[in-house]
Amino acid sequence: MERSGTERTGQIDGTLPRAFFAREVVTVARDLVGTTLLVDGVGGLIVETEAYDRGDPASHSFAGPTPRNTAMFGPPGHAYVYRSYGIHWCLNFVSGLQPGGAVLIRALEPVAGLPSMAARRRTEIPRLFCAGPGRLTEALGVTRAHDGLPLDAPPFRILPRYGEPDIAAGPRIGISRAADLPWRFGLAGSPFLSRPFR
Repeated sequence: MERSGTERTGQIDGTLPRAFFAREVVTVARDLVGTTLLVDGVGGLIVETEAYDRGDPASHSFAGPTPRNTAMFGPPGHAYVYRSYGIHWCLNFVSGLQPGGAVLIRALEPVAGLPSMAARRRTEIPRLFCAGPGRLTEALGVTRAHDGLPLDAPPFRILPRYGEPDIAAGPRIGISRAADLPWRFGLAGSPFLSRPFR
């Protein structure tokens, strides 16, 4: 029988080591689905991710290092946070075998710190807390101040997943280049996705 998010979280000790992120970025993006992300104790199950690597024309790293994407060229297992369209922050996990890779965290199933999420998001509807990268960072209180921080130390904690989830894959969202790559991954059937898989 499938366990609830709270039960899965309660079954796991420790946090993912940096070595977890030092693998092919697409593999990391898929393997992050079902893990638990906490920022200062607030968070939930990762239900949706997207992979980006240095050779990907849709990636921020494609044209090389800049002041904004410096974290992408650092060691795996660190946060890369950028502002999208000048409006909201987006949280990525630096990953890959080569510099320049990252996994965008697109959606969570809220599990821990729901009152904090509700206050930050100004809504009582859990479905609207973390369904989308901008909502997610607002709910978790993630800002540019988190850029470059290690993922295996406070305020971050990433717990391994329980069992093997049913993972869906498809094209990434909101990009015009390399839009056909099936590098978006999600927990199949989750009501907390930013957008359903076709």
